[in-house]
Amino acid sequence: MLQGISRIGPYEWEVPIGFVPGMRVPGRFFLSDALAEDLEAGAVQQLAHVATMPGIVGRSLAMPDIHWGYGFPIGGVAAFSLDEGVISPGGVGFDINCGVRLLSTPLKEDELVKKRELIEHLFKAVPTGVGGKSTLRLSGRSLEGMLLEGSSWAVHQGYGVDEDIIMCEQAGCMKEADPAAVSQKARQRGMPQSGTLGSGNHFLEIQAVREIYDTEAARAFGVFPGQICIMIHCGSRGLGHQVCTDHLSILEAATRKYHISLPDRQLACAPLDSPEGKAYFGAMAASANYAWANRQVIMHYTRKAMEEMYGIPYKEMHLVYDVAHNVAKFEEHVVGSSRMRVCVHRKGATRAYGPGAPDLPSEYASTGQPVIIPGSMGSPSFLLRGTSAAMDTTFGSTCHGAGRIMSRTQAKKRVSGKEVRESLAQRGIIVRAPSDMAIADEAPGVYKSSAEVVRVVHEVGLSRMVARLEPLAVIKG
Repeated sequence: MLQGISRIGPYEWEVPIGFVPGMRVPGRFFLSDALAEDLEAGAVQQLAHVATMPGIVGRSLAMPDIHWGYGFPIGGVAAFSLDEGVISPGGVGFDINCGVRLLSTPLKEDELVKKRELIEHLFKAVPTGVGGKSTLRLSGRSLEGMLLEGSSWAVHQGYGVDEDIIMCEQAGCMKEADPAAVSQKARQRGMPQSGTLGSGNHFLEIQAVREIYDTEAARAFGVFPGQICIMIHCGSRGLGHQVCTDHLSILEAATRKYHISLPDRQLACAPLDSPEGKAYFGAMAASANYAWANRQVIMHYTRKAMEEMYGIPYKEMHLVYDVAHNVAKFEEHVVGSSRMRVCVHRKGATRAYGPGAPDLPSEYASTGQPVIIPGSMGSPSFLLRGTSAAMDTTFGSTCHGAGRIMSRTQAKKRVSGKEVRESLAQRGIIVRAPSDMAIADEAPGVYKSSAEVVRVVHEVGLSRMVARLEPLAVIKG
């Protein structure tokens, strides 16, 4: 472990004030000995750099899937006071509201006949890859509706049922959205991409529930052993990326305008109450809404495919929950001895609200929020529940996935997509992708162990394991 960092528990590490000059609060990250072998010194330095930002409260935090990112480490969480704090695109990421949702079905694994035909049907139904274009023909007015209303826009257009809306984090809509802050270029990129999976680590995966750890929570979430579920992982596509790009240059100028001293220009930010800060927040919220609508449309296509191939009634396939990974939100949390409203940045981290927390569907009030942690093609995914411990220590946050240990460039040099596809096929896992290169980018070996990452947050108590889901067939972006 790096010099100057203290181990304060089996899985907890403290980065003290003074680790880098100007830290206002300490840093803390969660990691097992096995995961520590792949810890990047640069990611820890980024965690400490975040602790220097104006108005940060509590601690600068990172989850066990921590790795180097733009400005903030991926896996990073930070909360800022409303009076002195800032908003930073580096604390959200380029893929705004990259998130994941889990769709449950009444189908059992032994009833999943024609698995290859199903994945081919879905591959045709859900546009995939860098150049994948939507079958939707959005008007400017429709795009405005997506930016303002999120999931509810898609449902009201016939792409779902009312129940879906409440089963999304924050009901699938950030009310602070300001479409006027979304550039024409971002809109042009978003128009043809709604209802598309995209590329990179995005996927649509058919999974089987293989193990239940918490019977009561599993019952509340509607999952059972042997059940077929479908996981959808994607974000705001080119629209969100362009919003981040547009506002980064504005906030770099704002950093100088407001005389904010930062150790890394990638932390570019503006006061929360400044015109520049409000404009970015409004555009980010609009992008988050676009992402929720995007996942809603993809889930609609998925339901229709299952309905056509297996005769399952549309309304018998339920959205367990939808969580966001890359977003900043205004929330109430206890800081020290006071409850205060703060702006929580989660960059490659998942909200994990505990039992009785606000903004939960009544069905989950006693269990806590469903937390969905995706694996990487051949590795398992997990369904967990939020905890009171997370509310007390990490602003209601937990990990978001496995976390990369190899860049995409390295993966392309070292991994053969064809070999990965054939190796997974021997295990009975079908992989469909636009190209073998896309498979190489996201091979299981380029990620940390999802099981180990989840074990850490379970042991620490940031979220508790409910079920393990194993991949059967996957569409990679």
